[in-house]
Amino acid sequence: MLFRISRMILHQPSGALAASKPGDGHWVDIWTTMPQLTESTNLPNPPFNGTTGVFRNATIRQTLHMGLNASFIRLRISNAFGTSNLGVTAVTLAKPSPPVSGASAIDTSTLQNLTFSGSSSFSIPDGALLVSDAIEFAVHAGDTISVSMFLADGQDGFDITSHPGSRATSWMAPGDVTKVENLTGSSVQNVARWYFLSAVEAWVPKTSRSFAVVGDSITDGRGSDTDGNDRWPDLVQDRLRARASTADIAVVNQAAGGNRILADGLGPNALGRIDRDVLAHSSVRYAMIFEGVNDIGVAATDNASQTAIGDELLIAFRQISVRVHAVGIPLFAATITPFGGNSPSYADPTRELTRQRVNTFIRSSSAFDAVVDFDKVVADPADPTRLAPQFDSGDGLHPNVAGYTAMAAVFDLSLFKKFEDGVSVFV
Repeated sequence: MLFRISRMILHQPSGALAASKPGDGHWVDIWTTMPQLTESTNLPNPPFNGTTGVFRNATIRQTLHMGLNASFIRLRISNAFGTSNLGVTAVTLAKPSPPVSGASAIDTSTLQNLTFSGSSSFSIPDGALLVSDAIEFAVHAGDTISVSMFLADGQDGFDITSHPGSRATSWMAPGDVTKVENLTGSSVQNVARWYFLSAVEAWVPKTSRSFAVVGDSITDGRGSDTDGNDRWPDLVQDRLRARASTADIAVVNQAAGGNRILADGLGPNALGRIDRDVLAHSSVRYAMIFEGVNDIGVAATDNASQTAIGDELLIAFRQISVRVHAVGIPLFAATITPFGGNSPSYADPTRELTRQRVNTFIRSSSAFDAVVDFDKVVADPADPTRLAPQFDSGDGLHPNVAGYTAMAAVFDLSLFKKFEDGVSVFV
């Protein structure tokens, strides 16, 4: 029988952690993904998708890429969009073999069971979040870990929580194979999605902190390599890790493809998810917003519609700034990159005028503590309404890995030192 919990976040470090944690430590996210309501096209295929629910008698094995060194970690599992309880029977943690994203095998010598307030089985109410007990599990920045989750009864219904744009291969197999070395055979399937996982937290010195990036598909990494960890935030993380003065900053990616600031779409609107995806996370010291292209791109092309969407975006940016600044977190912003080659979808002269208007606001407004001008980095000098050919993934909207590399290269790492003490809450 599954252990039922109330609708709350459980927070109970293991006895080992309580005995050995340093006095100046705190919890910091070293990996996150933005929870979303899973669209029907992103639900698993049969037999993992049944007539009344999903993942019945199934194990999901998922790999996650770590941002900081740590000795103790814990896991967050989310049922944010479930309309029924999410019953999880067993969860194990191990190093993948080989030690890369997307691996189907694990190094069983590293295998550990996860518990949740001492229980190995649990049922998460709809809309709730569960935090595992901390375990001693050493990771280094850039390492990948493997999480295997067994759901004996699956989840009823088809409203479930996932992140479809994982750009990381996950594996599904019948039965409880959470401790099996490799998931192989005709019954095993793989998909590039994450299900139910939302964060890995680490107990680290108080000098460590995180940088939360709120974005859309460009930050989520469309156009990057599956299992390559070469989205632009990943590449900024690589740069931070290479410098002693910034090696204790974790970049946490809170983006989703198709996301908008003003309206729900693929994932809740950015204005509405700032609390959940930034303010409610552990030890966020810096935040960034890089959105707006989908708001502009789906609005009608007549002048009145584009003027209205531009007006609303400027207000929304200021509102996000007010809420982030209220807790002393500095807010960075990035300019919206070109989409003039995204025809017949987003490309339109009137939409381009709105993009320029919003970018002028981002560059000159007092709403942001710093601006990263991604627009100038990836624009074609011969036609600044379009992505430069060498940076275009092929759709005129999303950069390729070369574009993401160029974007990461211009990110000013000195901003973290400049704002390490936060900002005044009276802004």
